[in-house]
Amino acid sequence: MNWMMRAASLLLGTVMLLGTSTIALARQAEPAAKVTPPVPLLWKVSGPQGAQLYLLGSFHLLKQDDYPLSPDVDKAFEASNRLLFELPPEDMNSPALATQMLQAAMRRDGRQLKDELDAATWKRLEDYAAANNMPLERLVGFKPWFIGLTISISQMTRQGLDAEAGLDRHLMARATQAGKPAAGLETASSQISMLDGMSAEEQRQLLREALEQVEKGDEQSRQLHAAWRRGDDVVLWRDMAAQMKRDYPGLYQRINVERNDAWLAPLQQRLQAGQGNTLVVVGALHLLGSDGVVEKLRARGYKVERICSACKPEKR
Repeated sequence: MNWMMRAASLLLGTVMLLGTSTIALARQAEPAAKVTPPVPLLWKVSGPQGAQLYLLGSFHLLKQDDYPLSPDVDKAFEASNRLLFELPPEDMNSPALATQMLQAAMRRDGRQLKDELDAATWKRLEDYAAANNMPLERLVGFKPWFIGLTISISQMTRQGLDAEAGLDRHLMARATQAGKPAAGLETASSQISMLDGMSAEEQRQLLREALEQVEKGDEQSRQLHAAWRRGDDVVLWRDMAAQMKRDYPGLYQRINVERNDAWLAPLQQRLQAGQGNTLVVVGALHLLGSDGVVEKLRARGYKVERICSACKPEKR
């Protein structure tokens, strides 16, 4: 089960940079169809003196028919005088950052990728390259984490999921059009450093799972996208976050918990008097479960309520 493929779409804003990667595969978009708007993963957090945060769980790669958004999101956007994302818009719109990601991913240790991988993984990588008309030498110059993540994102784009259509980019563009300021909770450089800081075994595991997922097909990522569309926080937590926490506790701590904890101070600052309302758009898994931002803010005494006109009343 490819945890990184799913984690990337719900945790890491840097997956949007892979849309400009030099080794990304061509997208095969599916025709748009008229569907109901996604049920949002949206919470309102109220400060003691009137300021509010709207916390919106993003899916970093979406389809054109995931729009328009729910009226609940439109109302939160209109009610907010600024937006806050994982990454600032200037990072997401900087051509230099895709280059930075590629530079971080390049092998400089003098070792051969073939010697770093077990025979089965190497054979799978050879088969993948041949099946996708990609010369193997275009892959072997990169570190396993980058190859694995790129393969995973390429699989998602084959389903019509596109970083350019992701919720973050969509709302960044709306903020610009509306003249609303937008900022980031962290930088693309810090996310790239986090990926590049994975241990050698973690990187090999990521690549193995990405290649295994290619062989298994796309059903899991379809299910994940469907769960996000229906606003199913229970399924997303159970089938993604809880499993990652159990099977990869170290990575879960770094990718999810530590970043959530680091965001609390700037979020609480925006709940102080005179700050007005802020729409915060981050990967959906950052909001879920006992380690998520929603429960961490609730534990600090803030009033938190889910905003979901399509949901059944929340029981507490």
